[in-house]
Amino acid sequence: MKILAVDYGDSRTGLAYCDRYESIAAPLGTVFEKSPEKCFQKIIATAKEQGSELIVVGHPLNMDGSLGPRAKLCEELAERIERESGIKTLLWDERVTTVQAIGILNETNVHGKKRKEVIDTVAATLILESYLDFRKKKA
Repeated sequence: MKILAVDYGDSRTGLAYCDRYESIAAPLGTVFEKSPEKCFQKIIATAKEQGSELIVVGHPLNMDGSLGPRAKLCEELAERIERESGIKTLLWDERVTTVQAIGILNETNVHGKKRKEVIDTVAATLILESYLDFRKKKA
């Protein structure tokens, strides 16, 4: 199944994808958009362009599992994506992906402006890897 992962942010939204074989999560890029409406449109356009059959939206729960403002925004985004695109959409716990992404970028010596440009894409890739691992274990 072709899957698109989304790490939704205020001004940067990371995207990652996998092919129908679900073998590996790959970075797709970052949407640099402060307008929620324009960001939404770009996510939908990318999903359709990629032939996505499922969209996984990172769900940034608080460490205690409660919902904060960002988690609620992600829920609204996921609901709207599914409603308006017709593509099945689900939320996936992303509590530690940004920390993991920072660690990966530290290990690869990516700093400054370059880090800001790719951190959300790395986080989206980690979200998708986590979801793919779950699917493999479940199968």
